[in-house]
Amino acid sequence: MRHDPTFGATIANVSRRAFLTGIAAGSLILSVGLPVRAEEQKYAGDGMPNGLREDPKIFIAIAEDGTVTVLCHRSEMGQGVRTSWPLVVADELDADWSRVKVAQAPGDEARFGNQDTDGSRSMRHHFMTLRRMGAAARQMLEQAAANQWGVPVAEVKATNHEVVHKASNRRLGYGELAKAAADLPVPPRESLALKHPSEFRYIGKSETPLIDGFDITTGKAQYGIDTQLDGMVYAVVARPPVFGGTVKSYDDAETLKVPGVLKTVAIEPTPAPAVFQPLGGVAVVATNTWAAIKGREALKIEWDDGPNASYSSEEHKASLETAVRNPGTVVREDGDTDKALGSAAKRVEAEYYIPHLAHATMEPPAAVVRIAGGKCEAWACVQSPQATRDHLSQRLGIPVENVTVNVTLLGGGFGRKSKPDYVVEAALISKGMDGKPVKVTWTREDDITNDYFHAVSMERIEAGLDESGKPVAWLHRSAAPTILSIFAPDPKQEADFELAMGLIDMPFDIPNVRVENPQAAAHTRIGWFRSVYNIPHAFAVQSFAAELAAAAGRDQKDYLLELIGPPRQVDTRKLAVTWNYGEDPAVYLLETKRLRGVVETAAEAIQWGRSMPKGSGLGIAAHRSFVTYVAAAVEVEVSENGALTIPRVDIAVDCGPQINPDRIRSQMEGAVVMGVSLATLGEITFKNGRTEQANFDTFEVTRIDAAPKEIHVHLMPASDYNLPLGGVGEPGVPPIAPALTNAIFAATGKRIRRLPIRDQLAT
Repeated sequence: MRHDPTFGATIANVSRRAFLTGIAAGSLILSVGLPVRAEEQKYAGDGMPNGLREDPKIFIAIAEDGTVTVLCHRSEMGQGVRTSWPLVVADELDADWSRVKVAQAPGDEARFGNQDTDGSRSMRHHFMTLRRMGAAARQMLEQAAANQWGVPVAEVKATNHEVVHKASNRRLGYGELAKAAADLPVPPRESLALKHPSEFRYIGKSETPLIDGFDITTGKAQYGIDTQLDGMVYAVVARPPVFGGTVKSYDDAETLKVPGVLKTVAIEPTPAPAVFQPLGGVAVVATNTWAAIKGREALKIEWDDGPNASYSSEEHKASLETAVRNPGTVVREDGDTDKALGSAAKRVEAEYYIPHLAHATMEPPAAVVRIAGGKCEAWACVQSPQATRDHLSQRLGIPVENVTVNVTLLGGGFGRKSKPDYVVEAALISKGMDGKPVKVTWTREDDITNDYFHAVSMERIEAGLDESGKPVAWLHRSAAPTILSIFAPDPKQEADFELAMGLIDMPFDIPNVRVENPQAAAHTRIGWFRSVYNIPHAFAVQSFAAELAAAAGRDQKDYLLELIGPPRQVDTRKLAVTWNYGEDPAVYLLETKRLRGVVETAAEAIQWGRSMPKGSGLGIAAHRSFVTYVAAAVEVEVSENGALTIPRVDIAVDCGPQINPDRIRSQMEGAVVMGVSLATLGEITFKNGRTEQANFDTFEVTRIDAAPKEIHVHLMPASDYNLPLGGVGEPGVPPIAPALTNAIFAATGKRIRRLPIRDQLAT
């Protein structure tokens, strides 16, 4: 356990240099560490691949004044991880929350374990590991107190930041015991006495405020774009307007005449695939960002648009339609789907389209890098600091141990900031400026036109119904470019982890099911996006479920529950032809009872079945992702001229044990707004290889007046903290679009099968 005495009263991001300097100055008061076996370095605390190293001497510090500092190695982008992580440790440690602080870990996978903040796994993978580290420290403090008093350790108990001897009521604070505790052996994992959930003071409670909340609301919080260093210069980059394009030639004569412009620096392109590397282009370096922007406007560049120069969204949509109307690679096969479809009393079919989407985080990508004495140091809003460190090392030819990546707060991430191409840009420009610190800022236009876009997708589903309206066959074809296209030269089919996002693990109780995956090429950068391929798969599956209900003349909620079927547990690996997700076992287990539970809860909350006035309707959808079950019930009003209003959304969430309920609610509220925005407005289209959207005037997001008037979050109770945790950052998004379009059908009789909705409701 380690502590830096320079930490102030407010929570701050602390560089590795500051952290280690504090240790060298003698602030290492309590240093405890569980033995880390080789296999535990690979499989962190709870058996998760590449997870958190279970080592309190790395992650927990106690100072002589009793201040407890917890090191967080995941990035904070609004999900509250910098609050939830120390909350868990503090509870098991039985610390006084007012005396707990958090420090941000720099990028260092060898020391901290995997630091990727994605997949809604920061808590679900690390909850038990954090508990054990807190419990180990608590027991060492208790043993130190027992030794000092000469009493059996069973007679003492750590309570609210001090250890108490029950018989004599003697007390010692944590700071008083820290030094003695550091000399004790660390209790092995099997001897740790974790708290019973009834003893929790913070876990599962909603009273803990966001640890960065005050700084964020008062403007003191430091994001990547806020970094300032002495002698820093500023840069923007002119990047190829078409993915895979290169600079033929450029003339910077007029650029260099712009007041404040210092230099232009060419950035060599990285041949595709180039997962985390810059697109290339020409950087303009100036004494301020505005001068750099004006200098870029004066640049004369001739581009070679490369192999994607003809990319057109309309033409690509047509090719995807052709793909899903023909057989593709079979990825799931149950029964005899062709025979069942052929003998069905009624056949229903539909196609669903979702366009490319941009992340459009409120804080565009930004980074500062300086190079001096053979070392590189970066400050950046990144979701993957260890990958950032590795790629800086590779591109600069500097040993990785000479690269430091300091992680700032992120003004949104959604998967975009898992790719640190913008940090590598800053490093290459710093190198071109003889190591001078350089801040690279992406404008909103840079951000939207050069994003790692969410995949465009076409989904076709056919079903056969028997005479009672019950489905006897289900055929689903999904065509979408894969994220692997930025990792490998020519993959054209969805990867196992993408197929497992609501496609091959479709939850309905249907005897004959076939799922096919036709080919779809990528013509732009495809990347992780909040909820990833759960978005198109859920939109298609849950929309089609409502279409089947209508075809059968049934209520959509009742029909959805019948499709889900009776409570059962399904090992979804057995549904797929092949599946190598590489995740924890909980990912594979589908529990239909929990899916039914959220549907019933959301429906009851919105008063499903009530009489609705003309032009109003209710819709419902449910989806399981990241080990969490979510159902959304949406109420809409559609005026005679097609104006859409959303009076209310009820969203029910079963994520298993709840660590920080307030953060779960906030994540779900945000997911509802984002889901509405994507469904009604979100669209990136291409023409001649270029995006046709560049800022919020063309890539619109939901404004306050168009957001749902009321959002009600319903958390399903789960008191067994030995059950697997679900994620909460992403699972709220997928059911929103289908619930919304199902409600629109109920209100108007109009089916929406193509997103975004935009003007499809206009008369």
